[in-house]
Amino acid sequence: MRRLKKKQKKYTTFDNVVIFPGTVEKLIAQAHEFVENYQYDLANKNFEEALKYTEGDELTLSVYAYSLYETKSFEKAKDVCERLLSIGPTMYLEVMELYLTICMQLKQFKQVESIITSLLEEGAIPEEQIEKFERLKDINANIAGNVVKQEEPVKNHNDVDPELFNLEQFMSLSPSKQLNTVHELTMLNIRPIVPQLKAIIENEKTHPFIKSIVLILLVEQQVDIHLTISKFDKVMTVNPSKLELPTKMPQYTQVSKVVVEKLEKEPSTLEMVEYLIAKHSIVTYPFEWLSYDSEDVAISYIDFVKTMFGSVHEMDYELVEFLQNLEKLTELQEV
Repeated sequence: MRRLKKKQKKYTTFDNVVIFPGTVEKLIAQAHEFVENYQYDLANKNFEEALKYTEGDELTLSVYAYSLYETKSFEKAKDVCERLLSIGPTMYLEVMELYLTICMQLKQFKQVESIITSLLEEGAIPEEQIEKFERLKDINANIAGNVVKQEEPVKNHNDVDPELFNLEQFMSLSPSKQLNTVHELTMLNIRPIVPQLKAIIENEKTHPFIKSIVLILLVEQQVDIHLTISKFDKVMTVNPSKLELPTKMPQYTQVSKVVVEKLEKEPSTLEMVEYLIAKHSIVTYPFEWLSYDSEDVAISYIDFVKTMFGSVHEMDYELVEFLQNLEKLTELQEV
């Protein structure tokens, strides 16, 4: 009688190590279970072991990248995201948002700005999310020092052309040209043109951001003059020689303190929030954040930045909308 041969089991080998059937699948299944129970360190060990023997599919790599992010293993998380993006995941935008968030944690702001620029040019971002990504791109570009200001040689006051600051002439320029014109005064003695600068600040039609920049120049040079400033439906009379700079104002100090306390373990988010606070404190100067409570302002800035990362949660929408309007004003838009 013919003897039946025993069926041979197939084994996978890796660097001369025998991998039994189902081992990889079991490691990945356990890793998913660990993630569901917030045991990210254990999950990462399983994923790392499993991915020695398999390329990993979209789901596996996505969950692994997220798990690494949760344990602040940002370099590894970035590598996994890059592997995932190379295979063209079905949830491309979600993976890309995680990748950008990881880059920001690594303070790779220039890279984030470059990637978002490419995505916008390729039309890869849905229309309803374009504004969010553009704002994120601009913030990263500014933090990275992408906008390089050319150093101008120091001039003396004779180089100031008073006619440039004649109210009618000045107001005929676009806000961006007005800003460039005012920036040229930074290293100059502005006292010979103080009457012109006073007229610009007190003019109702001057853009709020331009008013602030001119006022800051007067404060920095301790010009002793009374000015009546109106913006955001408020009016204030100030003397630049007795006024603090925006980042030394009382509410700015309070808001900054709250933000630092709440974002102690999120350094990149903190950096972006501090950048926005500093920028917006200029446009509202010298009124600060109007009648809004300091802690509410701080929390709303955190919410504002986190919405850029796709986070959706309960927030003070009125205050966040106010911050969005401030952002537009810093870009010299009208709101």
